[in-house]
Amino acid sequence: MQVTPFQQKVYDIVGGIPKGKTMTYAQVAVAIGQPKAARAVGNALNKNPFAPVVPCHRVIRSDGSIGGFASGSSKKIKLLKSEGAI
Repeated sequence: MQVTPFQQKVYDIVGGIPKGKTMTYAQVAVAIGQPKAARAVGNALNKNPFAPVVPCHRVIRSDGSIGGFASGSSKKIKLLKSEGAI
């Protein structure tokens, strides 16, 4: 699967989130130099072809809520709990 340059930037940042830590969609957007692109970050992660190497479950909403996850929010919560992130 081909990815866009934007998606690759997102995957590079998210791939560096250590186990037990999280970032927000907005923090990822800032990290790639596009601070207004939080929603686009979420869309890129929804299409993540590199999971689990790129751990998209470690990205949450700015208000601290879980946010979306292709495998369902209960799976995302389970993964985050198993890593000690929540």
